[in-house]
Amino acid sequence: MLEILTLKILVSSISRQNNKINGSYLQTTGIGEIFSWDEVSEIHKIRNGIYQRGGKLISLLTDFGKINPCYPDFHGDTENTIFYTGAGRRGDQKLDSFNRALFNAIESKHAVPLFNKLKVGKWQFMGFWQVAEGRYIYDEAQKRMVWKFKLERAEART
Repeated sequence: MLEILTLKILVSSISRQNNKINGSYLQTTGIGEIFSWDEVSEIHKIRNGIYQRGGKLISLLTDFGKINPCYPDFHGDTENTIFYTGAGRRGDQKLDSFNRALFNAIESKHAVPLFNKLKVGKWQFMGFWQVAEGRYIYDEAQKRMVWKFKLERAEART
């Protein structure tokens, strides 16, 4: 229920009629709900996986490396942990504004919605997640340095 209320606050400014993601609908939605890109883009305004404004993380996208293998996100020991790959498709990733926003979220401890792309036009709401830590590691498969962020399900941290 905390996730639904937080998402409701995030999208409270949505004014488009007949939009699936609106205040009344969010009172009954939950993890696993499927949305179109038009609906997701009401929250996540860009096509990049990390949406931030002014250094504050707003929302995240993933596909767990199934569609875009240069971002091989994966679950940890439980479904309450995700290891999320930072921004940057080629070469060593930098501490750019997108990756810095993930680091800022470690300090602020605020939770953001995560959407998983299942296929074109189908996005699954994965709940709200907090960034617990970030590391700069060498990814053997990609032969480059990447930022890997540990996300924890928001309700699992409380």
